[in-house]
Amino acid sequence: MGQPFVAVPSYAVPAVAPWADPGTPTFVGAKSAVSPPANAARHSTATRPAAEPTTVGDHRLNVRALGPLASYAAHPETTDLFVNGDSGLWIDAGQGLAFAPAWQLGEAAVRELAVRLIALGGRHIDEASPCVDVRLADGIRVHAVLPPVSSTGTLLSIRLPHAADRSLGALADAGLFGVGEASAARLSRLRAAVRGRQNLLITGAAGSGKTTLLAALLGEAPSDERIVAIEDVAELRIRHPHVVALEARQANLEGAGRIGLEALLREALRMRPDRLVLGECRGSEIRELLAALNTGHDGGAGTLHANSLEDVPARLEALGALAGMSAAAVARQTVSAIGLVLHLERTDGVRRLDAVGRFTLNGRDRLSIEAV
Repeated sequence: MGQPFVAVPSYAVPAVAPWADPGTPTFVGAKSAVSPPANAARHSTATRPAAEPTTVGDHRLNVRALGPLASYAAHPETTDLFVNGDSGLWIDAGQGLAFAPAWQLGEAAVRELAVRLIALGGRHIDEASPCVDVRLADGIRVHAVLPPVSSTGTLLSIRLPHAADRSLGALADAGLFGVGEASAARLSRLRAAVRGRQNLLITGAAGSGKTTLLAALLGEAPSDERIVAIEDVAELRIRHPHVVALEARQANLEGAGRIGLEALLREALRMRPDRLVLGECRGSEIRELLAALNTGHDGGAGTLHANSLEDVPARLEALGALAGMSAAAVARQTVSAIGLVLHLERTDGVRRLDAVGRFTLNGRDRLSIEAV
């Protein structure tokens, strides 16, 4: 298998960020130690940064553009980095948040880092546009918030796709589907669902592994199928030879030029997809997705934020209302369109497949779900 598909932006990312050398664990403004915030006692502590970049599968994740954060980001298990102004750095390496005592940057330096990272993503951040989300090369996602919107200084939230190109088998080995025979049975069921071209909806809270599982499932699709992926910010890393990606575009400073997910869904239908994928359902685009999945586009998939399996019907009804759909219309379209719902949970930093469900209609013609 060749390198995993990674949607790469048209702009070029410098090989080395000009403000730091990521090859060394010594950072700009860093001290040998720093006390964590007062509420850090309930969290673990990251005692050292990662020393070397990592290779994920056969693709080497390029973290050098992150400058002083690069050595932390290079650790193969790191999925998220959070810089909270001058209060410090927190790291999620799969076991919950850990404070990094060796990291310390002042507010001015953190703000400069945020401005440079957002600029690398082709956008601009200032007091007029204080909240910006961009994607760097290799699918690294950066979200930044400036004061006064943030009352605690400049905030950086960085999502790293280290685990995003794992195969379905690798996720099973990591315990996502449980252990023993239960894990093997779920793995077999999911592979059969992909081969059987069932439409899949993956749900869960932020950071529960929805994108990782979605990419792994799509990697099981036959190599002669064409996958068209649509995302607000491209994060999917799919191990498949024929993947094309569409990414939404924000409006410019004059308020023009926006291309939303609903428009991209309509364009994707003209691209003859064998599998239509919506990275995340979050608004009125749910109408176009349900319509597409009900008109012969089977084998599709998407993700949805939801607290539990039981909350999924209410979430879909709320999104449908944004598109002007009645609850009954959402229910009938969803039951026909979605074959399986896979709900993920994250407990104490550990991600797992918590439940599998199937949509049904209740006696009042409303959407319901049952565990299977």
